[in-house]
Amino acid sequence: MYFQYGSEEIAYLKGKDKRLAEVIDKIGIVERHVDPDLFSSVVHHIIGQQISTKAQATIWQRMNDNLGVVNGNTILDAGLERLQAFGMSFRKASYIADFAGKVTDGAFDLNALWTMTDQEAVQALSSLQGVGVWTAEMILLFCMQRPNVLSFGDLALARGMRMVYHHRKIDRQLFEKYRRRLSPYCSVASLYFWEVAGGAITEMKDYAPKGRADEHKGK
Repeated sequence: MYFQYGSEEIAYLKGKDKRLAEVIDKIGIVERHVDPDLFSSVVHHIIGQQISTKAQATIWQRMNDNLGVVNGNTILDAGLERLQAFGMSFRKASYIADFAGKVTDGAFDLNALWTMTDQEAVQALSSLQGVGVWTAEMILLFCMQRPNVLSFGDLALARGMRMVYHHRKIDRQLFEKYRRRLSPYCSVASLYFWEVAGGAITEMKDYAPKGRADEHKGK
């Protein structure tokens, strides 16, 4: 399953932002996988913090192969030692086990997130051990498919914005300027900024001072 968007979002963004319009025309539709299951999405994102995408995929595959299904019961039955054996740190294993325990005993109402505003959902998710604002925002985007997510804490997204708008740095003031311009479809804009940051348009360059280029991953 891919993040769902179409002509309405594209037309709006192109009408609001000439430079982003050029990027959209060059790249076309971006297909980014989403995981509609909230529990597995939280676990997946905790695993992926501050490691490569390849390492994240390897650990996630091992977990699925061994547990069959990733849910509260299978996580708790596995225990910390077995979770670590999949290739994650003890700290991440403990975060995941704590999350599984809270969901299983009802201390954290996962389904309630669907009815919350973006801000409320980020706040609720950030209350979990090992889940910061960046991770919560990625869950909103790549699980819940919320339409208006633009993460100030995402370094690759900032790189893409520098490349599109020719800035040396995206500070909070600039970020808010573009967030207001691109709302209510910031999530779609984010997809294109990530594509640009990843080299989708070869002639585009990063305007950050040398030695300050950033790479993606956060918490």
